[in-house]
Amino acid sequence: MNSLFGTWISSLRKRSLLLVLSMLLPTFGISNTGIAADKIYASYSILELPISVISLENFTKTGKLNQDLLIYQDYISPQRLQKFREILLRSIKVNPIVASQFLDTQQGRFLLYRFATLINHQSHEQELVINSLRDALIAAAHTKEGITLLNVVRHYPQNNIHFNLKNILEIAEELNNLSSETNEALALVQKLSQQEAASYKTAVIPSLSKDKKTEKIGSNKYTFEFFDQTRNRSLPTDIYLPNVQHPTPVIIISHGLGLNSSNFDYLAQTFSSQGLTVVIPNHPQLLINDQNDSKLEQAQEFINRPLDIKYILNQLEQYNQSHSIFQDKLNLQKVGVVGQSLGGYTALALAGAKINFQKLKTDCSSTRIKNTWNMSLLLQCNVLELLPPKGNNHSYLSVNLEDKRVKAAIAINPITSSIFGESGLNQIKTPVMFISSSKDIVAPALYEQIRPFSWLNNPHKYLVMLVGGTHFSAIGDSKPGSQQISLPPEMVGNATQARIYINNFSVPFFQTYLLERSEYFSYLNASYAETIADPSLGLSFLESWKSPPLEPRLEDNLKKNFIFRLLNY
Repeated sequence: MNSLFGTWISSLRKRSLLLVLSMLLPTFGISNTGIAADKIYASYSILELPISVISLENFTKTGKLNQDLLIYQDYISPQRLQKFREILLRSIKVNPIVASQFLDTQQGRFLLYRFATLINHQSHEQELVINSLRDALIAAAHTKEGITLLNVVRHYPQNNIHFNLKNILEIAEELNNLSSETNEALALVQKLSQQEAASYKTAVIPSLSKDKKTEKIGSNKYTFEFFDQTRNRSLPTDIYLPNVQHPTPVIIISHGLGLNSSNFDYLAQTFSSQGLTVVIPNHPQLLINDQNDSKLEQAQEFINRPLDIKYILNQLEQYNQSHSIFQDKLNLQKVGVVGQSLGGYTALALAGAKINFQKLKTDCSSTRIKNTWNMSLLLQCNVLELLPPKGNNHSYLSVNLEDKRVKAAIAINPITSSIFGESGLNQIKTPVMFISSSKDIVAPALYEQIRPFSWLNNPHKYLVMLVGGTHFSAIGDSKPGSQQISLPPEMVGNATQARIYINNFSVPFFQTYLLERSEYFSYLNASYAETIADPSLGLSFLESWKSPPLEPRLEDNLKKNFIFRLLNY
């Protein structure tokens, strides 16, 4: 993944300022001024004293305070000093190219401005501080040690840095506290999943991959060059047509930003082997940077992506009657849709979820945006750009994104919280499955999937939780020669096991709700999840009618801190 969401990556760790600093890592075009900080000034309350970098290095290695640091014992508790040492010890290593792209996004610039506030400066010096921080992070990212707070200090291209130590410690402590909220929600999901599993009295059934009754069907792959002239959208599309003579339901897969159709070839192979036609369009690549005019382009993707799918389905209805390859082999009144990340949003919009502009106006207030750690909220808030200015009659409010041909939807790591909200999600009447990853820092599980799942009053809803999975675990390998950047294993997680889980739940989901094969319904429960769970990647499963509402159990903690927060693990 080499675009907006693909740059939200790092091997984040608990209790660390680097949890956030690791999202600031610009590495495009090193600026080497030859100047590096050898001394910092750390202010705490009314105290500000110089500390040499050597003193910090010694404290980091030994835990002992030398003369520079001893005075802080009178102002900072031993516990907080120890936390500060933990911050100094953290190391993050990132792919320089991926990191450079992130800093060009609205989200990257937002975080740079946010953390420049940790360095004391006059308002007119803000850009200088931001550029200096950028240079220091660039230089640190290219070292063997990677990004550490000390390494950033060493490479800061000014002689002295004035840090607000109190703010640094408060942010680190805040992120610690916020992580417990996510952990509480995950623990609740796991507990409910175990309760559901215990309530089942049915015999243990085998994994789909081991079920001899599941006959594998061959397929042929074709690529069609669709082009929507109305919207000037080129949509090259891969189609996997199973070798059967009867009309087959159609599964359409919508990829995330920076991806292409090849990233979900593994899922297409699985579906087509089950006798389902699979369609994977290549949405146009969106180049995202921090320019204001790109916000409208980002916002328009929330409209264009569902319309891409609707257009292709319309084209296939014509091809089904006229093209020699199809010859009426497609049942386009039984369509299932799968999407990941922004594609997950797309899947839910096609299934009937409505954009909630009122919710966006509330959640995108300047106060909330200023304090948010949920970077997906920034992208969601751009959708307000679609509202017509005064005096302009054109509006996206009337655009219908739902497609009645869609009879079931799977949303993997979707963004949902503000773009839909509770009222928008409750427009979905078709069966829906959320697949969530506990270590997703792009679309945090608690705010983008767990809470939204609890909002749904749809009687046919499922939540699959990959405990230990990341935003990238569900993404398959790209085609040879692709421009996509390979991510380090720790950023992806156990992708092999994640894809096994996704295959083992998506197949019975579509077999049940598209092919109406009731025997597959026995796979859609927590008891089955327990039989296929592997120690290398945790797995929880919730059904709608077995799970008490999550919202009341989480609301008390959420009211204490009204801003959306970044998943921290």
